[in-house]
Amino acid sequence: MPAAAAPIISSVQKLVLYETRARYFLVGSNHAETKYRVLKIDRTEPKDLVIIDDRHVYTQQEVRELLGRLDLGNRTKMGQKGSSGLFRAVSAFGVVGFVRFLEGYYIVLITKRRKMADIGGHAIYKVEDTNMIYIPNDSVRITHPDEARYLRIFQNVDLSSNFYFSYSYDLSHSLQYNLTVLRMPLEMLKSETTQTRQESFDIFEDEGLITQGGSGVFGICSEPYMKYVWNGELLDIIKNTVHRDWLLYIIHGFCGQSKLLIYGRPVYVTLIARRSSKFAGTRFLKRGANCEGDVANEVETEQILCDASVMSFTAGSYSSYVQVRGSVPLYWSQDISTMMPKPPITLDQADPFAHVAALHFDQMLQRFGSPIIILNLVKEREKRKHERILSEELVAAVTYLNQFLPPEHTIIYIPWDMAKYTKSKLCNVLDRLNVIAESVVKKTGFFVNRPDSYCSILRPDEKWNELGGCVIPTGRLQTGVLRTNCVDCLDRTNTAQFMVGKCALAYQLYSLGLIDKPNLQFDTDAVRLFEELYEDHGDTLSLQYGGSQLVHRVKTYRKIAPWTQHSKDIMQTLSRYYSNAFSDADRQDSINLFLGVFHPTEGKPHLWELPTDFYLHHKNTMRLLPTRRSYTYWWTPEVIKHLPLPYDEVICAANLKKLIVKKFHKYEEEIDIHNEFFRPYELSSFDDTFCLAMTSSARDFMPKTVGIDPSPFTVRKPDETGKSVLGNKSNREEAVLQRKTAASAPPPPSEEAVSSSSEDDSGTDREEEGSVSQRSTPVKMTDTGDSTKVTENVVQPMKEVYGINLSDGLSEEDLSIYSRFVQLGQSQHKQDKSSQQLCSRCPDGVIKLTIRLNLFPKSTS
Repeated sequence: MPAAAAPIISSVQKLVLYETRARYFLVGSNHAETKYRVLKIDRTEPKDLVIIDDRHVYTQQEVRELLGRLDLGNRTKMGQKGSSGLFRAVSAFGVVGFVRFLEGYYIVLITKRRKMADIGGHAIYKVEDTNMIYIPNDSVRITHPDEARYLRIFQNVDLSSNFYFSYSYDLSHSLQYNLTVLRMPLEMLKSETTQTRQESFDIFEDEGLITQGGSGVFGICSEPYMKYVWNGELLDIIKNTVHRDWLLYIIHGFCGQSKLLIYGRPVYVTLIARRSSKFAGTRFLKRGANCEGDVANEVETEQILCDASVMSFTAGSYSSYVQVRGSVPLYWSQDISTMMPKPPITLDQADPFAHVAALHFDQMLQRFGSPIIILNLVKEREKRKHERILSEELVAAVTYLNQFLPPEHTIIYIPWDMAKYTKSKLCNVLDRLNVIAESVVKKTGFFVNRPDSYCSILRPDEKWNELGGCVIPTGRLQTGVLRTNCVDCLDRTNTAQFMVGKCALAYQLYSLGLIDKPNLQFDTDAVRLFEELYEDHGDTLSLQYGGSQLVHRVKTYRKIAPWTQHSKDIMQTLSRYYSNAFSDADRQDSINLFLGVFHPTEGKPHLWELPTDFYLHHKNTMRLLPTRRSYTYWWTPEVIKHLPLPYDEVICAANLKKLIVKKFHKYEEEIDIHNEFFRPYELSSFDDTFCLAMTSSARDFMPKTVGIDPSPFTVRKPDETGKSVLGNKSNREEAVLQRKTAASAPPPPSEEAVSSSSEDDSGTDREEEGSVSQRSTPVKMTDTGDSTKVTENVVQPMKEVYGINLSDGLSEEDLSIYSRFVQLGQSQHKQDKSSQQLCSRCPDGVIKLTIRLNLFPKSTS
């Protein structure tokens, strides 16, 4: 059945910037180079940006004629062939935006890109390199002495580091939102198309549809969620003057994709992290929340599972799960002027009615629905109050807000002192996190775009029947979200998110009919692949916010990290401290300038002259306070009406205004994702076709030994995997020792010392290990099978090496087949005398084997 709607593919994917003395001409085309658009940028204005978009779609021949006329008209002498009047300045793949400091405007172009992931045929690219070009001509340029310094500060934001974009997939929204929009009823799409045609001033929007009798496919383009867009301020000046295809929105965070091969069936596991551009900054300089409810280090992490054998959004199988991390939503900070490794936590403002927390949770209810689950991992028991200050205030805020919410939509608060249980010798941290993860996923559910598989009816599972979320005829929706935080939201938070993601991954695989029970175990290829994705994700986010990679990883909490990891942890701690003390202030200035939080203005203090950026991020300090919300009805009325569904995904008039709906021919290039992905119109090469070299479970994790079960859900030994879990494949004795440590043994004293000194956002006081919570899962202190495991690791069984056990007797059928091969070999030897001579010079073992083969009786058949 044809799709009712499809995402609109941008028709501006290749750009060439041409230069004359008076103007820049930016020529953009689709990938097939069949449709072109032209922007004219004036270079005679010293401080203003003048851009003209004629909104006409050119053919390749028309563009050549246009450029030829421009070249001819801008030559110094008419008819002179030697000098050109039109110069090709640079080739690009997209426009990041336009920015101005104290002189004229600059244009920022993406000059290099790299494909990072593929979701339903929609490519996701990473920005590899950019070019910043000054627009005004030198003859009209008004120089300023501080322009060069602002330019250096702006360029400190490395656009080649973890910035992502797509021409056809909205990265600022979740997969659930993007697919929900595509499933809108046809009647609403028709009404939106009528409104768009009436309100649009683009006379070419519906050209040619009349000849097809009005039949076609609806193309949908939604407005991005600006909270996760990082170049929104740079595009704001041209947003209302150019065609939407020129607007390329970029997110910042992480994107990784790996291939899970299940008996030859490819399943793509994708991890996308969107970092908020509101109240963004570095570790100690951005804590808590601002006056609008935006919190520091807020990252939305989405894991997407799709069956890669079917590419279409309508016919394929897709599933996703979203969770959030972010600083504690209070007014708090840490003073770094004392040069202490862990500065004291101070509450900056009293907020008895939880105003800032109310704004924050109202945003979450609108985007994710209910329930909102808070997993608070900060310390609860300390000799000197440090992290506990935040816990007490957060509990008070949540308690206050919950008394006004309907009971079925209250905020769920789960406190768990992860640092205390990590130091305890009697409990397993990840077992307890797994219990929390199960309860969380059961409450929120997850998204899947197809109804429950028939196998779940044939083999019902108790856990599956208890799953929450919203069940609809076309699949399931995730309602609500888990919000995890510690103090920094780095090490502990990443491990907790991994455990929740691992639990959700099991449900996702079960919903697609790929496993028979919604449960995944450690030391399987699937979990190792997923763990590697999450560690890359955690390292990237930690570098962006904290200035170093993760200090503690999943292996650290499993207590199987190799001994060399301790020295690496210490180096990461020192790197984080150095970055926080000496380079974070410059990085914060760069972020403020890039995001448009600070606008350079003549006659006002410069960015480097400000003693603090507090007033830039808290706008209520610079103007009179707006009308406050009610202290009791703290939510948006429209949001509470549609709970548990997220208001942003509800089909209503306010949300329909955020959509651009256009009708296309069935095979129009702007909606044909098959044509866009496979590109049959061009001569392709292997380098371009297979440019995405993703991690594969079969190649990188599955053992290469013959006879091993190829299933990625089989538990492996640490030294069986293709990519060593312990980081040292050659040392088998260390592998055995680490395996025993993983089973039950407590960490060595050196690990505890490192843990207490380098734990992210942990206090300086050591915890007493006497009492352990009854809810914690005890670990067995003895393992009777260790002696047998040691012998298995040192001497591998014959069956694992050769695939069969040669000491066992052969069956009659195998024996007859083997004897036939022996006869074929003997006849070949008789025909080739040289081979016999070569065989006689072989070692004794081979000769004896040949003599032994002659003992088999000849077959009568």
